[in-house]
Amino acid sequence: MFGIGKKAAPERKESAVGRVVAWGGSGRVAWSGRDTGSMTRAGFIGNPVGFRAVKLIAEAAAALPLIVQDRRRRYDEHPLMSLVERPNPAQGRAELFEALYGQLLLSGDGYVEAVGGEAPAELHVLRSDRMRLVPGADGWPVAYEYAVGARKVRFAVEDGISPICHVRSFHPQNDHYGLSPMQAAGQAVDVHNAASRWSKALLDNAARPSGAIVYSGADGQGAMSPEQYERLAAEMEAHHQGARNAGRPMLLEGGLDWKPMGFSPSDMEFQKTKEAAAREIAVAFGVPPMLLGMPGDATYANYQEAHRAFYRLTVLPLAQKVCAALSHWLAERTGEAVELRPDLDRVPALAAERDAQWRRVSEAAFLTDAEKRRMLGLPVE
Repeated sequence: MFGIGKKAAPERKESAVGRVVAWGGSGRVAWSGRDTGSMTRAGFIGNPVGFRAVKLIAEAAAALPLIVQDRRRRYDEHPLMSLVERPNPAQGRAELFEALYGQLLLSGDGYVEAVGGEAPAELHVLRSDRMRLVPGADGWPVAYEYAVGARKVRFAVEDGISPICHVRSFHPQNDHYGLSPMQAAGQAVDVHNAASRWSKALLDNAARPSGAIVYSGADGQGAMSPEQYERLAAEMEAHHQGARNAGRPMLLEGGLDWKPMGFSPSDMEFQKTKEAAAREIAVAFGVPPMLLGMPGDATYANYQEAHRAFYRLTVLPLAQKVCAALSHWLAERTGEAVELRPDLDRVPALAAERDAQWRRVSEAAFLTDAEKRRMLGLPVE
């Protein structure tokens, strides 16, 4: 019989792509996570540029004066305005909208819950990282699930009316969730944070690059004993590391010699890299770097021009989008076609532009009064 007296060698099995995967994963840059929680910690909680950009936009947009109107009139008093002014017992209008804008900027999605019947009695902003959209067979959402730990709350969409107003930023590759500026600025956030950690490490190590202690032994050669090595490491850590030991002289004996290694901070120019990363973060959010106090920025002629561009290009488009989504969502619930919108005539940063527009429209004799009102965003009575 074949094989008697011989033991067959075990067959070695391995993935055909194992070597390719191992090669492709080596030497890659270590980026932080791109989920909402990781980006919020790295780009908002742990980064001053991202924190200030989000706060600047959210607070400016939340402070915009709002009006309620329909096609025929502008309301001085309306249930919708009362709801927005005091959306729930714990928040006012500014707090609610600041939270909503902040969620949009950090995650690309904002969720508002309506509490009550067809006419909501309260509005609450829900955290985006806890919300999950449940799509139906046709791709449209049939429910929203809000999870806190092991507990879940399901908000069902019934008869096309949703208890959740979902506002999302444009995402070219996702049908249900938005793309946030924080995600777009993710690489710049990592570079900025890494540069900050590098600066801190330099300060902790007497603000100079590392070096090497060369041991040649008493007779010019040899190696240190384990006891000598442990003693040297302990003395270096205790007496020559950290800002408090900066400039402290080093006493070397027994064949020890210090050899400085690496580049100086000026050679590495990491400060310029950090400033470039900060500008990229500001660009992703649409905030002129001048408003964030970045040195050397000359994009705008002066602060007033930068401030006006900030409102015109960043704050107003975001506020108008959110107000339009809330108006449409609430109109579906109440059946009353009213519009919630920012009052541009009461925005100080746009005062010069609005004055010029009013002047041009009022002097246009070929326009009717109704056409002039439409051009100025006023209801036509």
